[in-house]
Amino acid sequence: MPDSPARRTFLAACAAGAAAVAWRGASAAEEATSWPRYRDAIVVDACGSPGRPDGDGLDARELADIRAGGVTAINFTVGSVGSYADDFEKTLRNIAFWDAQVAAHPDVLLKVVRGAQLDDAKRSGRLGVVFGFQDTTMYGEDLERVDLFHDLGVRIVQLTYNRRNLVGDGCMEPGNAGLSRFGLELLARLNERGTLADLSHCGQRTTREGILQSKRPVAITHTGCAALTDAPRNKRDEELRLLAERGGVAGIYVMPYLRRQGQVVADDVIRHLEHALDVCGEDHVGIGTDGTTSGVEITEDYRKQFAAEIAERARRGIAAPGERADSYTFAPDLNTPSRFERLALLLSRRGHSDARIEKVLGANFARLFREVIV
Repeated sequence: MPDSPARRTFLAACAAGAAAVAWRGASAAEEATSWPRYRDAIVVDACGSPGRPDGDGLDARELADIRAGGVTAINFTVGSVGSYADDFEKTLRNIAFWDAQVAAHPDVLLKVVRGAQLDDAKRSGRLGVVFGFQDTTMYGEDLERVDLFHDLGVRIVQLTYNRRNLVGDGCMEPGNAGLSRFGLELLARLNERGTLADLSHCGQRTTREGILQSKRPVAITHTGCAALTDAPRNKRDEELRLLAERGGVAGIYVMPYLRRQGQVVADDVIRHLEHALDVCGEDHVGIGTDGTTSGVEITEDYRKQFAAEIAERARRGIAAPGERADSYTFAPDLNTPSRFERLALLLSRRGHSDARIEKVLGANFARLFREVIV
């Protein structure tokens, strides 16, 4: 849902207090237990943020949380969304900012431009940052910008956000028109340059056509299962199945759209992961949190900021049903840098094999990145 890491950092803050409440019922022994293979696994957050997109850059807490979280790689949104007016310029500024952050913290961050670099990130204990877009408005009508942004390191491109753009229809467009001719041309250029196409916010027809028309496997980096919660941002079984048949991977997010009402919690994430595993098979499911690495500290200012953000997204017409000021975009009981390990532990307790858990944590997306991002 969010189009910028700032929103994610803000969102996570809401959960800190709730997280303490949600986990209070677990025994001390349960909280202390860890999944033993976590530190050896490749862990991929297929949509997330290591920190804020503005200000003075990553601070000491964010850097410490990156190290503590044990994530190998993250698809990080560096592009703006929803407006052709200045998305190109905003995106160039965002890329420059995060290039500077990577350069400033070479012991913590590694910019990933080839899938094979995931092994470098794992060996060195750094977070591999894969630059991604959640819209294509920054391309305008100029296909030459595919080369420009590729040269700047962008390796994952979501074809549409929630609304219609020149490429195709987002999930909130009632017309459900699918990919345009320009969209097909853009997709072909992305395929040629080894850029992974992402269909997360796309409408039903755009999703189906994107899967079928791409010459390479594609991703749905952050979504839920419509069969469990029928929301525009969630994908139907037929889309998930087709994605898997063509070699792609679907990432389950930690967002309000995983349930019909109330605050999303870890059990909702597990429920959607298990449904996706049933539909796609264990080689085609992963996790894309759509959140920040650090947990969120809930304050009164945070609550006000969150409510203002929800109102602003509605005003701009880019919000999706389920975005509410009283439902934060993170799970309180996963409001920690170690959320991936907690999910691994929950899956293990439900009887999933270690091999399957490793695939879900990141091996599946790592395979896709190595295959497409070359």
